[in-house]
Amino acid sequence: MRIICLDYGDKRIGVAVSDPLGITAQGVGVIVRQNGFDTDLEELKKMLSKYDDVAEIVVGLPRTLKGEIGPAAQKTLEFVDHLKASFDIPIKTWDERLTTVLAQRAMTEAGVSVKAGRSSIDMKAAAFILQSYLDGMKAK
Repeated sequence: MRIICLDYGDKRIGVAVSDPLGITAQGVGVIVRQNGFDTDLEELKKMLSKYDDVAEIVVGLPRTLKGEIGPAAQKTLEFVDHLKASFDIPIKTWDERLTTVLAQRAMTEAGVSVKAGRSSIDMKAAAFILQSYLDGMKAK
């Protein structure tokens, strides 16, 4: 059973998926946000149609460095509410603090321009969030 992870942002949604055993995470794409939640959800459904064994969706929750719910996290929680109304599988949030920084660092170390690879950063951030989630579930 696969787990899907979303890195929700104002301009893009990074998407990652686990392997069938739930051990590793891989970025699989980016949804460019255009016309609101309905369009975003339709694009997400198209992307997820490749996977018939999705057990849950995890959404990165961008808490502040103090662990509080700020404006970005509020927007993400609103998106999560739309997901819950559109999908009949469990939807969870996972703390995503600093994952974009990790993705940017990984791309810089690989010699990829952050400006040129903005979409890749969102996809890699989703993969970092999902890998963190998978590792956290193993530890339980």
